[in-house]
Amino acid sequence: MRKTILFLLIITISCISMQSQTSNPNHAWFEEARFGLFVHFGPYSVLGDGEWVMQNRPIKVQEYKKLQKFFNPQDFDAKTWVKTAKDAGMKYITFTSRHHDGFSNWDTKQSEWNIMNTPHFGRDIVKELADECHKEGIKLVLYYSLIDWSRNDYQYWTGGTGQGCGRTEKGDWNSYINFMKAQLTELLTNYGEIAGIWFDGDWDQHPKDSHTHATSNVNWHYQEIYDLIHSIQPNCMVSNNHHKEPIQGEDYQAFERDLPGENKNGFSDGQTISQHLPMETCETMNQTWGYNITDTNFKSTTEIIHYLVRAAGHGANLLLNVGPMPNGEIQPESVQRLQEVGNWTNKFGQTIYGTKSGLIKPQSWGAATQKGKTHYIHLFEQEGNQLTINIPNKIKSARWLNLDSPLNWTVDKKTGNVTFDLLDTPFDDIDSIIEIIVQ
Repeated sequence: MRKTILFLLIITISCISMQSQTSNPNHAWFEEARFGLFVHFGPYSVLGDGEWVMQNRPIKVQEYKKLQKFFNPQDFDAKTWVKTAKDAGMKYITFTSRHHDGFSNWDTKQSEWNIMNTPHFGRDIVKELADECHKEGIKLVLYYSLIDWSRNDYQYWTGGTGQGCGRTEKGDWNSYINFMKAQLTELLTNYGEIAGIWFDGDWDQHPKDSHTHATSNVNWHYQEIYDLIHSIQPNCMVSNNHHKEPIQGEDYQAFERDLPGENKNGFSDGQTISQHLPMETCETMNQTWGYNITDTNFKSTTEIIHYLVRAAGHGANLLLNVGPMPNGEIQPESVQRLQEVGNWTNKFGQTIYGTKSGLIKPQSWGAATQKGKTHYIHLFEQEGNQLTINIPNKIKSARWLNLDSPLNWTVDKKTGNVTFDLLDTPFDDIDSIIEIIVQ
């Protein structure tokens, strides 16, 4: 016999609204998107041990650079990558133009350590990807590492990584900053519209216990760099995965492997939620960002959909990562899951796209989103036979969006509490969705 449990949630709309607003109307696409594809790809993929392999083993620069000779992603096809993302319901792609090993995936004139100098490939991946994204209406964001384990002018001795990569020079910080500016100018000048620049690695030059920019060991010249970006492409958004509060010039707030307000993975310690910027959380498909041949611990399709909905319930985007194999193909396990997620977004994407956080912040059982006068309650599992929510507006209609079952409810006119009857409801295996339209 099933126990009757009163599942009481009395929370008003006004007290939990976490939706941030962007001041630039040309940035509205970002909060409409809610779902993007992160791609980590570079010569580290050849070694099949993740994107940090140069640091983790460690490998000396002169040895690591041999990878340029046999990095040959001969099966890379921008059309396939973009189609995979689009079919999954993703609205943008964030691609690693340059990761911490310093290798550039485009035709840069600032360094010989780039994709054009691979003897068996020699093609500009950023260009091919940008062209296909523009063709298919997918926004392109470029990940750009602030760290460089291979350049002599990067101040590795003051940082927390790269100590074992064999460099002995003390570096030239002004030279390195100018190098980055020159590369960013190339990316923003030669590849059409770039929707955003996604910086990573700031934390390399900070004490481990630092949560403020005031204690920086180095001057990253952020205002100069951000001003440069916005001067070349005014609508290009800037994000910085520095695990701290955003500063002036940054257009959205990044959370690494944590939903906003959480710190399950330790990357958001001390990171408070901005009240005026859009938000994004990035997460891996398995355990690593770059290709790892032994990492078969892939998240299930259901887990991915739940994470996507929870992110939307926080008013944030989900940037879901894949690490293509060294031949340039996205792993079949990832493709399969993305296809299955696409089946769901094709049917129920309206419950996340263009929404903001809804009637209640995400819970263990699910989440809520809102779009105008329409509210969506996502129930991943049944924790009781009733669901009670405070709805100050009069209900015009309420129904199960994806269940062939009647939805019964009662209203307490004094409190505004609405109780939905969940008894004998055949829940969906992934997500049971209530659609509520108020007057």
